[in-house]
Amino acid sequence: MKRAFKYRFYPSAQQAAELSRTFGCVRLVYNRALEARTAAWYGEQRRVSYVQSSAMLTEWKQDPGSAFLTEVSSVPLQQSLRHLQGAFAAFWDKRARYPRFKSKRKSRASAEYTRSAFRWRDGTLILAKMAEPLDIRWSRPLPEGAEPSMVTVSRDAANRWHVSVLVDTTVHDGPTSDQVVGLDAGIASLVTLSTGEKVTNPRHERRDRERLAVAQRRLARKMKGSSNRAKARVKVARVHARIADRRSDNLHKLSTRLVRENQTVVIEDLGVRNMVRNHSLARAISDAAWSELRTMLTYKCQWYGRELVVIDRWYPSSKVCSACGALQGTMPLGIREWTCRCGTVHDRDVNAAINIRAAGLAVLACGDGVRPARAQAREGNCR
Repeated sequence: MKRAFKYRFYPSAQQAAELSRTFGCVRLVYNRALEARTAAWYGEQRRVSYVQSSAMLTEWKQDPGSAFLTEVSSVPLQQSLRHLQGAFAAFWDKRARYPRFKSKRKSRASAEYTRSAFRWRDGTLILAKMAEPLDIRWSRPLPEGAEPSMVTVSRDAANRWHVSVLVDTTVHDGPTSDQVVGLDAGIASLVTLSTGEKVTNPRHERRDRERLAVAQRRLARKMKGSSNRAKARVKVARVHARIADRRSDNLHKLSTRLVRENQTVVIEDLGVRNMVRNHSLARAISDAAWSELRTMLTYKCQWYGRELVVIDRWYPSSKVCSACGALQGTMPLGIREWTCRCGTVHDRDVNAAINIRAAGLAVLACGDGVRPARAQAREGNCR
């Protein structure tokens, strides 16, 4: 399978200028092509294909007003048109919204180079239009014998440069296990396992909240358009990057441990987009990053031959007694422990994780998708 390995690198002044120019040209080509396709559709009800967009790019290069497009590598420009074509395909299939224009400040600055636009020799990477290799910090080695098939160079809001190397590699399945674990996502505890273990929520945003507030206040005092404001914006971005990196590192460690120790992982299909509309919990939910954890579990289960079962979000896992199967009435979030009429005292999160595991086993046994009905939960059997 194809895997991407991401590294930091430190460009020279000349390389930074070349890459910044490339980023600007990529953004310009994407926006111009999007504008042309939008005008063709709303004005003539006509779809513009990738081939037609590529022909437009040739005309733009011949125009004296945009002849600077010839000064950068043509491969990243073509790749931006391919990305736009993919965005429109997702829109037509109703998998995504209509493509939006790329902003200079808000959009990620990146350029994608295929095999014809870079040289890879003895662990050194030289991009097109450059004479010297990139100064990459190889924090981990590439798989033995792997040859990069695509390279993506990016710069984040904190002015950190990254290179993502895509290679073909073989991933072996982990040792077979009969362990099945259910996960209940939360705020006080990041996740609660059906084994009774509670994983502490580090709350990375709360730990750096004071530092972030100071940086944002200093940014607000700077005059718009000034160089000092640009410097203050980078300092704010660095605090955000610190929070995001620590959160991602913690989630990677947690997801890897869960996949290695268990053959099957069962989770809930949480509607995070709707949940963050609750202004009282939005900040804590965003800091927990449940969607990011699910994404990691999804591709790591595919890598290592594990199975990820996602049960329906409306399954009342917190209100069903894991001992007798009785369904309780309303249960506000403030109730963390409750007693069933059968006499069993439940920890709300542990009970939910046990029920999620049981629902996942029912899905595996019945083979009827990821939507165990509420009636099935009451009866405790499959139909």
